[in-house]
Amino acid sequence: MNELITKPATLDSREVAEMIGKRHSDLLRDIETYIQYLENAKLRSQDFFLESTYKAEGNNKTYKRYDVTKKGCEFIAHKLTGQKGAIFTARYINKFHEMENQIRTPKCIEDVIILQLEEQKKIKKRIEKLENNMTIDYAQQNNIREKANAKIVSVLGGKDAPAYQKLNKKAFSQFWKDYRRYMQVGSYKDTAVAELEKAKDFIKRWTPNEDLRFMILGANSQMRIESENIKSI
Repeated sequence: MNELITKPATLDSREVAEMIGKRHSDLLRDIETYIQYLENAKLRSQDFFLESTYKAEGNNKTYKRYDVTKKGCEFIAHKLTGQKGAIFTARYINKFHEMENQIRTPKCIEDVIILQLEEQKKIKKRIEKLENNMTIDYAQQNNIREKANAKIVSVLGGKDAPAYQKLNKKAFSQFWKDYRRYMQVGSYKDTAVAELEKAKDFIKRWTPNEDLRFMILGANSQMRIESENIKSI
């Protein structure tokens, strides 16, 4: 099966000669001239003509022939004019279509399995591409927002903490700014489905910058100092 996929489809130069109404020996000379043109232009002649051999019936001698690729047939067709060129073009196109259909048709259970595995790989790639481009839905957006809110409140020391009363707007602003920069999105709503776990991990590990940490510590420390002073009276 792998050989069928990787080896290019070709026509025997003897068959090509018959299709265009030319002696095989004459076509061989033409092909060798074409090869010389291609190689002089530093083009791969193997993309057009592949040298090969055959044994003649009766004398068992070996003779030269060429495997002509679809590009090679196109090359030969361009050298023909009028009705002959049109008929040859139609014939070689039909031939290559037949060969392509044969390659696509599974010939055994092993081929069927290989084709199924290839199709599964294609489907998997399409799903991965879809997931990479798909953003989180409404329920997932709510989940991200709830986790973020809980994290920020916890960092501030709870809703009853002075830091929450004084700094919650600053903390929320800093968190979402950090989130957008880390996730490379314009809004948390633009988070990709494929990066949902990455977003949750960021929320879990997030800490405010040094300035905000000191402000939170200062606000909550003031509350403890005031509480201790009240107790000492």
